[in-house]
Amino acid sequence: MDAREVNRVRDKLALYVTDVFASVPRKDQRAKGNCYLRGLMLDGRRKSIQAMASRLPDGNEQNLQQFVNQSTWDPVPVQRRICERMLPLVNPTAWVIDDVSLPKDGRMSVAVAPQYCGALGKRANCQVAVSVHAASDTASCPLQWRLFLPKEWAADTNRRTITRIPPEAGHREKWRLALDMLDTLADWGMRPPVVVADAAYGTNAHFRAGLAERGIDYMLAVRADVTTHPFNAQPTAPDRKGPVGCWPQPRYRHPAPSVAALATGLGQEAFTSLTWRQGSRGELRSRFAAVRVRPAGHAVERPIRAAASAEQGWWDGVLPDCWLLVEWPEEAEAPTDYWLSSLPADTPLPDLVRLAKVRWRIEHDYRELKHGLGLDHFEGRSWPGWHHHVTLVTAAHVFLTEQRLAPKAPGPHSPSTRSSTPSKAS
Repeated sequence: MDAREVNRVRDKLALYVTDVFASVPRKDQRAKGNCYLRGLMLDGRRKSIQAMASRLPDGNEQNLQQFVNQSTWDPVPVQRRICERMLPLVNPTAWVIDDVSLPKDGRMSVAVAPQYCGALGKRANCQVAVSVHAASDTASCPLQWRLFLPKEWAADTNRRTITRIPPEAGHREKWRLALDMLDTLADWGMRPPVVVADAAYGTNAHFRAGLAERGIDYMLAVRADVTTHPFNAQPTAPDRKGPVGCWPQPRYRHPAPSVAALATGLGQEAFTSLTWRQGSRGELRSRFAAVRVRPAGHAVERPIRAAASAEQGWWDGVLPDCWLLVEWPEEAEAPTDYWLSSLPADTPLPDLVRLAKVRWRIEHDYRELKHGLGLDHFEGRSWPGWHHHVTLVTAAHVFLTEQRLAPKAPGPHSPSTRSSTPSKAS
């Protein structure tokens, strides 16, 4: 946005800040939040605090630095209020889980470590954040963020102290961080219609089991080497040898094929040509097939066997079934993409495809968050500073999304701010 566009929405922004930052106790802090949001939305190559302060007529670099890096305001109530405003507005068809890498130099910035950086396409010094987004065909927004803390940071007392990492924050795998975010949102009374994620999450049987335990349906991309039994495969037990000893346990007698092998075996005639949305260059169309399968592997079987044995003392060996969705583009020699889904067995193929492809909205989010709003321009080093900045970037993104979706309609009111009026400082 240029300066004229920012000035045109200042009154709306003031009302927005009054509502979303109602939990921030001090009037001057809310005014700094308003200023920071305008800095993020205003055109400019860099969205560091120094650069934003230089562009704003009321920009004060020292005040903004203190607000983001030293102030103790809690970002969690702000995040919750953002979710309360956006979920009814977006009306998501799915929540999408993903992660984003933020290149960062030096070893003293919080959670920085040499790891794969998607932004650079190679292993490099960066921060990695896991996020969950509400997404529909027309809009999306981040709901939660978790900063991934690499193993080398878990016990590094010196760096933890300098960057003010709280004692309870330790190394957790990205898929566990994703489940943590879903639990936080559930505590706020918010549940996803279905969870979508790429193969880095979907291939992990523990993640799929975590969603199933929470009663959350999913549509998850998986790698081609994930194994599944055909739906009609039946576990059997050999005859008992002799009058004593344990009864043999039922199990599948043939190795489970990979999803790639199973998909190829379907034959091209099993695939249907479908359009899932209108792209900027025309219809997005490919060929798809969906079959019921039973995911296999020790990570799948162990918890099911343990639960059945604890409940009834034995297990019949039958693995739960789910959808396997396969994409085989007409120009490709073999199938290219695979998804597992816990959606009901009567779900139509077009619905499965649309959900599998909804992740494109998140790439749109990341482009705006990074290139337009400076998600990766933060130059601070601390844990609180990073979480303040990410919350403010999300708030700016949500404000712009609200303006696009309903430019004349006020957002839903918070019970604590129905009678509030914007302060002169905002």
